[in-house]
Amino acid sequence: MTSAEDLQSLLEYLKQTRGFDFTGYKKSSLERRIKKRMDQVNVETYAEYQDFLEVTPDEFTDLFNTILINVTAFFRDERAWEYLAEELIPKLLEELPDPQPIRVWSAACASGEEAYTVAMLLAEAMGEEDFKRRVKIYATDVDEEALTIARHATYSREDLEAVPDGLAEKYFEPSPLGQVFRPELRRSVIFGRNDLVQDAPISRIDLLISRNALMYFTPEAQGRILSHFNFALNHNGYLFLGKSEMLVTHTDLFTPYDLKWRVFRKVVRSGLRERLSFITDVGAGEGDQAVHRQAQLAAAAIEIAPEAMLVVDRAGFVVAINQRARGLFGLGPADLGRPLQDLDVSYQPADLRSAIAQAAADRKRVQLGRYPWSPRPGDERTIEITVMPMSGNGAAVGATIRFADVTEHARLDEEHERSKRQLETAYEELQSTVEELETTNEELHSTNEELETTNEELQSSNEELETMNEELQSTNDELESMNEEQQTRGTELDRLNLFLEGILGSLGVGVVVVDEDQIVQVWNASSTELWGLRPEEADGRPILSLDINFPLEDLREALRSALGPDGQATETTVEAVNRRGRSFTCWVRVLPLRAKSGDTYGAIVLMADREIPTEVAVP
Repeated sequence: MTSAEDLQSLLEYLKQTRGFDFTGYKKSSLERRIKKRMDQVNVETYAEYQDFLEVTPDEFTDLFNTILINVTAFFRDERAWEYLAEELIPKLLEELPDPQPIRVWSAACASGEEAYTVAMLLAEAMGEEDFKRRVKIYATDVDEEALTIARHATYSREDLEAVPDGLAEKYFEPSPLGQVFRPELRRSVIFGRNDLVQDAPISRIDLLISRNALMYFTPEAQGRILSHFNFALNHNGYLFLGKSEMLVTHTDLFTPYDLKWRVFRKVVRSGLRERLSFITDVGAGEGDQAVHRQAQLAAAAIEIAPEAMLVVDRAGFVVAINQRARGLFGLGPADLGRPLQDLDVSYQPADLRSAIAQAAADRKRVQLGRYPWSPRPGDERTIEITVMPMSGNGAAVGATIRFADVTEHARLDEEHERSKRQLETAYEELQSTVEELETTNEELHSTNEELETTNEELQSSNEELETMNEELQSTNDELESMNEEQQTRGTELDRLNLFLEGILGSLGVGVVVVDEDQIVQVWNASSTELWGLRPEEADGRPILSLDINFPLEDLREALRSALGPDGQATETTVEAVNRRGRSFTCWVRVLPLRAKSGDTYGAIVLMADREIPTEVAVP
């Protein structure tokens, strides 16, 4: 199985086990975020990571927190929120006068900062009482952990640093856990889980806020989300997007209201109206009285029709003739009840009997087309004949013949044909010019398509860069926390080093500390005073290779004893020459350097030109 197939298998596993469908997310972003978790748990392939998830349920939370980058803040992109407060909210309140309710949807709200931001702006613009009475803010996300934080409405003082002066004190109250959004206003903000791709949208929304969420999805998923947004918004609603979201390819759903601040308005889409059709079943009784009732009913139904119409029953008898048909074909009341075949209209201007039989057999209308007709000398007409079967209780009961007067349409068609022939002549003369223009147009069209493709690629790259920027911001926050901890540890280490240097300098004897390879690790000031070597000249070198006037070979056995398995201390005196060239008897003591576990990992060499005082002796 390829890596791409393993990734698809992993995504399907997440969908089936945890209900998270990431198939609409951009593959490049998903791969980066999942790879980050894989590196942190030391897993190399997607298949291995899926196995790891099966045996480590707690890993799902860390994975979702990594994929769903909850980078948010109060008044994030401050100038955009200023525009919302100064321009858009006043416009919205003007279009929705009191007491009309105001419904806001904060989609992909993460931990709730954006929802509470718009709540503060609306409360400032309307007053708290009107806000509590009229406003409902619906905040949704797919991350249940983030929604839990949002529902608690409790934030640290660092989180509130971006809130303008005065608003934090006005809308937040201190609590043992931090600063909590005021409960009486919090009731107007409703949090819930909603998958923008899969779940149904919230309806009748006046202001929809979705900032920097679309850029994580594929173009197909973006189209579906925007279709949901179009459905969710009222006709005069506003869509407020992030700075990287342009909606270049979705002009059928939204039109720019203020493109600079990414505010759009809904394009109203009109659906097709469904139409109902009625079929009346006329009973086929016997006798003249039944025939008379049928004729009266049919005549009343078609008399007011705007076109000439005849109605015949299934036996072929005429049961209705409207006024226009009587005038057009010279028919009268005496023709009612007669067989259609006895009338001239049955074969002039077209054969109606065959058409009626065909309509009854196929149970669908038959279009005979257009025919010339002269009801009187000098009155030339063109009529269009249509035969429509009538049925009741599943059986054919007759047919309606419609004669539409299309004389004017036919005349216009003739004029159109004549004009068309004239234009064809002109087209032949202009053919060369048209071909040149078509060639130029094709070149321009090709260039335009290339520009549109480049624009879409730039838009996609911009969204990708914005995604990576938020990832880098998240990583930077982690690095800043690690850096602060490192600085704290560095300060503590510096303090311990100063403390150790003070101790070693105060002993009054030369102190040299070597590791298990006899490499110098510590060389105190008294050692420099004795032998003339500075610490930087001695550190990192084998002690037996130092250039000092000391019989270093005498140290070899002592160091071997101290560094051996038993770690034996030794003490001796040797003749040496100090840095000033004075000969003296040097007292030397070598002790093992042990860890808490008892293992020896170095040795301490003490040197002095006198007996070491008891108070500095090392046991």
